[in-house]
Amino acid sequence: MNFNDLLAKADEETLQELLGSATFHLLKLLEPNLVHPSKLREILLTIYTQEELLLSKEKRNLLFDLITPEQAKILAVVLEAPANKDPYQALKKVKISGASESKKYLFNFFETPLTARSQNQIETLSIVEKTPKYPLFAHQRHAVKQVKNYLSKEPRRVLLHLPTGAGKTRTAMNIIADHLRNNEPTLVIWLAYSEELCEQAVTEFQKAWDSLGDRSANTYRFWGNHELDLAQAPDGLVVAGLAKVYSAAKKSIRFINQLGVRCSLVIIDEAHQAVAETYKLVLDSLVVPYEKTALLGLTATPGRTWADINTDAQLAKFFAQQKVTIKIPGYDNPIDYLVDQQYLAQVNYRSLFYEMGIELTPQDLKRINTDLDIPQYILNRLAADEQRNLRIILELEALAQHHQRIIVFNPSVEHARLIASILRLRGLNADAVTGETPKSERERLIQSFKNEQQQTKILCNYGVLTTGFDAPKTSAAVIARPTKSLVLYSQMVGRAIRGIKAGGNATAEIVTVVDSQLPGFGSVASAFHNWEDVWRKTHE
Repeated sequence: MNFNDLLAKADEETLQELLGSATFHLLKLLEPNLVHPSKLREILLTIYTQEELLLSKEKRNLLFDLITPEQAKILAVVLEAPANKDPYQALKKVKISGASESKKYLFNFFETPLTARSQNQIETLSIVEKTPKYPLFAHQRHAVKQVKNYLSKEPRRVLLHLPTGAGKTRTAMNIIADHLRNNEPTLVIWLAYSEELCEQAVTEFQKAWDSLGDRSANTYRFWGNHELDLAQAPDGLVVAGLAKVYSAAKKSIRFINQLGVRCSLVIIDEAHQAVAETYKLVLDSLVVPYEKTALLGLTATPGRTWADINTDAQLAKFFAQQKVTIKIPGYDNPIDYLVDQQYLAQVNYRSLFYEMGIELTPQDLKRINTDLDIPQYILNRLAADEQRNLRIILELEALAQHHQRIIVFNPSVEHARLIASILRLRGLNADAVTGETPKSERERLIQSFKNEQQQTKILCNYGVLTTGFDAPKTSAAVIARPTKSLVLYSQMVGRAIRGIKAGGNATAEIVTVVDSQLPGFGSVASAFHNWEDVWRKTHE
C-alpha cells in the first residue's frame, strides 16, 4: 500500500493528532484557511519524513488505524505480531527499531524507501536474523517439545493431534530428524495406508533432511511394487504401506522381527486407523516386543467415529491416553487461533439443502443407523438423482465465478465422471479422478490441478483426495458425498482450508449437500473437541 494513499485516508482529527495539538492550534491561529485535510497532509510531510512517521510508535499506531481490516491481518502476519483476535491491537504491540528486519517489512508494506543511513544501519547490524530452510511455527515447536517428552519415557507412545493445515507432517519430520541424529544407526518406520500418503512422506523427509540432517541417510520405499532388502537398510527412514507390511508379516515372522529389531521409532500417519485389525497386527509386531521402541501417531481427528465412545476409547487406550495438541491463551478453540494467524483460511460454511428424490424404506433407515457409514447402494441411488445433480452443477458453476481451484467429493465413481463430463460440456475445465483411474493418469490430472495456471479448475473425485493430497491453493470444496464419519468429513474439508501462511488462501468456501433423512456435520472447528471425553491424560 502506498504511503501517500494511506495518508489520504486521514481525516482532520487524525491529522491534528499526527501534527500534534500545539502545532495544529498555532496553525489555526495564524492561517485559518490552511486548516483543511489536504493542506494539513502537505504540512505534515514538510515537518516529518515518512520514515519518522512510521518509526514513531504513537504516530505509527494512528496510521495503523487507517488501513482496512484485511490489510491489518496481512500486516500482522508480515510483522509477526503477537497473537490477538484484533489485528489492530496486535500491530500496536509490535516493536519497530531503527535497525531491524521488521522495519524493512513495514517500509516495504507502505512502499516507503529506506534512507541510505537506515539501510546502512540494517546492513551493519551486529545481530543478523537468519530464517531456516525448514522452520517450524511456534505452535509446532511447542508440540515437538511435548512429543519428545512423552517418547523419552514409558510407555513411549503418544498421539499428535493438530488440526488439518496446522503442519502435522512437518512437525513429525522435525521429530524424525532429531531422532535419527541422536540414534545412529537406526531405522524409523513411517506407516501409511495409501500410496499417495507414502510418496508424500518420502518427498517431505528428503526436503527436511536436506536442512536438518547430519549425515547421508537413505529413504526406503516399501509399498506397491517396491520391495525392502533389510540387509541393505541399516539406517534411515522406511516409508511403508500398511497393506505391504501386513502381507509381509503374515508371510514371514522372521522378516517383521528383523524389521522390529532395527527400528527405534514408528510413526503412524492418519493414526485414527491404529486400532483397525491390520494396523494393530503390524504395530504389535513392531512395537510391543521392544520396550525402547517409541510410537507416534499423527491425526487431525483423534477418534474413529462420531458417537461410538467404546471404539474411540480403545484408540485412546492404544496411545496410553497421551495426546499432544495445541492450547492458545485467549482462544477456546485452536482452529480460531490458526485462522487469526492465517495458518488456516477464514471459511464460509454453507449448506445446500436438498429434499431427497428417493424414498428410503424402514430397512434403508435401519442400515443407515447401524452401519459405520452410509451404505454404498444408497449413495449410488443419490448419484442417479437428476435434480440433485442439477443443483450440484449450478452450485459449481457459481463457485467457478470466484474460485480458481475447486474440489468435489462425489458419492460414487460414476458420479465423479458424470459431473466432470457435464461441467466440461458447459465450458469449464473439469476432470475426474477415482481409484479406478490409472495411476499415471491420476498423477497427471492431480499435477495439472496443482499447477499455478491462472484459470479455474474443478477436480471431481471419489475415494482419492481425502488424504495424501496437498494442493494449498484450493479454496472451495463441494461435499456431495454424505457421510456419518466425522473423520472423513474433516478430511474432505481439510483439502480446501489452507491459509496464507501455509501457502493457501485468506478465505475458503465449503458447500455441503445436505440430504433430508441423512446425517451431516457443521464445521471443523466444532468437531475439533469431539473426542476429548476419551482422552483423559492430555498435554495441552
